[in-house]
Amino acid sequence: MAKRVLFLSILGILFLGYAQPGFSQQKPLKKIRVGVPSIGMGNIIIFITKEAKLFEKHGLDAEVITVMGSGIGSKALISGNLDIIPIATPTVIAANLAGADMAILAHTMPAVVHALMVRPDIKRPEDLKGKKIGVSSLGSLTDFLVRTIAKKKGLNPDRDITLLSTGGSDTERVMALKAGAVEASAVGHPGYGVARKMGFSMLWDSAKELDYPWMEITTRRAAIKSDRELIVQYMKAHLEGIALFKTNREFSIKVIKKVMKLTDDELINESYDIFSKMFLPTPYPNHPGMKISYEYVAATRKDVWNHKPEEFTDSSFVTELDRNGFIKSLYGK
Repeated sequence: MAKRVLFLSILGILFLGYAQPGFSQQKPLKKIRVGVPSIGMGNIIIFITKEAKLFEKHGLDAEVITVMGSGIGSKALISGNLDIIPIATPTVIAANLAGADMAILAHTMPAVVHALMVRPDIKRPEDLKGKKIGVSSLGSLTDFLVRTIAKKKGLNPDRDITLLSTGGSDTERVMALKAGAVEASAVGHPGYGVARKMGFSMLWDSAKELDYPWMEITTRRAAIKSDRELIVQYMKAHLEGIALFKTNREFSIKVIKKVMKLTDDELINESYDIFSKMFLPTPYPNHPGMKISYEYVAATRKDVWNHKPEEFTDSSFVTELDRNGFIKSLYGK
């Protein structure tokens, strides 16, 4: 009897020894609401990360929520309805000057892959006078790009053109152009590739017109203060998503087809080739590149020049993941 009791005791100890690590691995996933300001290639990393279950890998239960542009996205972030979302740099700056507490954690691309597609009869920027231009929403990245480049081309964006919100996706803005609801649309790739095949022309390539760092990762300073580890976990997942996109063409193309609802292999492969080269492995906030955003914000807030770019960013997350070797480990270095 004593032997039986001893045997059961040892068995129980062994069971607990094996079970405890298992229980620790079943730590509940942290909820996080991730915003997407438009369905486009610029935001593809969020969908890559979701499809590859990298959020779960890094301890997150991520709800991906699509909104219409950075303007609406910033309001959702400021109100606490979203935890993290790509918000256009000038939108962040303007909102913070008005009292918001957003912080740009990363610029994941060195330039914006975007173009203004127009009807064939529009040959020059001055031909846009009196015309309607489709953007995702007022205050969004597309709004910023059109206004800034139009001004550079000698147009007054408040007087010479009319900007209309025609949808959060490139597809919606291309369809608005096709339907004649607007005479021009600001779209990314593959949107401008689709428009080109429909017979529309590219009036300008935004990447060639502006030195503008793109695809920000933005959160609130209050969120960082309340749960910094949550943001670290998100950054790990997002940066691993970038690495996966850059190194796994087959998986990435499957996600592009699913998210973008594309069947044109030429456009799909073209998009992958463009964006896989553009995404930065180590995406520090680009402080010098924020100059063009300052110029845009200064039109309504001259006091922006009294502030340093570092006041609107938090580089500590990329710095930490760079210095501790996490980013290098994603690329086998």
